[in-house]
Amino acid sequence: MIEKIKELTKDTAIYGISTIVGRFFGFLLVPFYTNIFSTYEFGVFSNVYAYIAFLNIIYIYGMDAAFLKYSSITDESNKKNVFSTSYVFVTATTVIFSLIIFLAKGNLSDGMSIPSQYSYLLNYVILILLFDTLALVPFANLRLQRKAKKFAIIKTLNILINLGLNIYLILFLEYDIEAIFISNAVASFFSFAALLPEIIKYFLPKIDYELLKRMLKFGIPYLPASMAATIVQVIDRPILVRILGESALGIYQANYKLGIFMMLFVSMFHYAWQPFFLNNAQDANAKKLFSKILTLYLIVSSLILVFLSLFISDIAGFEIMNGRTIIGKEYLSGLYIVPVVLLAYVFHGMYVNFQAGIYIEEKTKYFPVVTGAGALLNIITNIVLIPVIGIMGAAIATLVSYFVMAAGLFITAQKFYKIDYEYFKIIAIFLLLFIASIFYYYVFGFENVNFVNKIAILLGFIAGLFIFRVISKEEISSLKKLF
Repeated sequence: MIEKIKELTKDTAIYGISTIVGRFFGFLLVPFYTNIFSTYEFGVFSNVYAYIAFLNIIYIYGMDAAFLKYSSITDESNKKNVFSTSYVFVTATTVIFSLIIFLAKGNLSDGMSIPSQYSYLLNYVILILLFDTLALVPFANLRLQRKAKKFAIIKTLNILINLGLNIYLILFLEYDIEAIFISNAVASFFSFAALLPEIIKYFLPKIDYELLKRMLKFGIPYLPASMAATIVQVIDRPILVRILGESALGIYQANYKLGIFMMLFVSMFHYAWQPFFLNNAQDANAKKLFSKILTLYLIVSSLILVFLSLFISDIAGFEIMNGRTIIGKEYLSGLYIVPVVLLAYVFHGMYVNFQAGIYIEEKTKYFPVVTGAGALLNIITNIVLIPVIGIMGAAIATLVSYFVMAAGLFITAQKFYKIDYEYFKIIAIFLLLFIASIFYYYVFGFENVNFVNKIAILLGFIAGLFIFRVISKEEISSLKKLF
């Protein structure tokens, strides 16, 4: 088992390097933006990118997942056929979708609540969606071949190009938020261009229509499921804009971004996890292996959650120069939502973990039901709570949705692919999180807790992991071997 977990850890680390380095440089843009743009401008940018997330789902309609599935179960001689069938079809539909948006961009701009002076941004949105979609299947192919290093290099260079252009256009050419979209479009084109050798290597100018039917049958359920998942991730932005305005959204989005370190961990785990469980599903001890991986995931994510929740105010309020802080001072009023966002990401990672049984047993038709319930609950919770408690309502809506989605997928997956998880350890982790939050918010007081008390809470949480034997000497030895 340890060798299999090593395999996952290695891929996670390599994907993590690209994700951490790339997203960290991307995160550097948050203090950059919040110290230059007003909360209103940052709100406009956040709103448009929320819609890009929705359109990304429509553009790919689950074909990247279908490609991963059918390429992983076919022999080497047929892999070009699977790649070409998915890629040719996705390219054709991508061009069609782009033309539709271009012809209807006037009405779309109004429907997306984009101020008239910023309606031209949809031209850049089309380019971003076009090149991002044309790169998705080739990126999935790299993951399936375990070419994690190549994947990491392209992803990292993409972010560096994006970062460099942002700085150049904003600082030296004095562009407004248009610079963000130009930089993204150029970086997306770079990724597509860098993947051209991979595309040419596997490309055949044909479509296997019988295979396409099976791939669409497998992938189409991902459209409503992925749309629902995206609603959970970004629907709070348009709702916030309509209820509280662009400035409130700007403050919310800047503080939501402070959950980046948890998001990075969940993202790099997700990239490595999907091809890992597909490739190891037939192993005799697969279920025992998957159970251990969930426990290890929760140990690491809970430590990240406690550390960041305790010290996020110190990090965000750190002065860089000339009185400027990591996050612009006018945005710091929203820091209180960060622990809720971090916990939401923990449940999102559990949702990702529980996907294994659904994939393996080809029960993807249940994804829309589970994620749809989470999305519906998210919309309702946002509408009910935002007018009452402001941006905290949006954060709580995200947390509630991810919890429901994780619970729903767990129940569903267990019916078809039962795994005996280490329930005592999982319960112990969440009990320790609850105790730590009681001390942080009520015993010491959230606004008055000092640095010494924060260290005490952190050390107490770590000690609890050993006391409840969530972490044993044997597991420490295994973790050493993994690293």
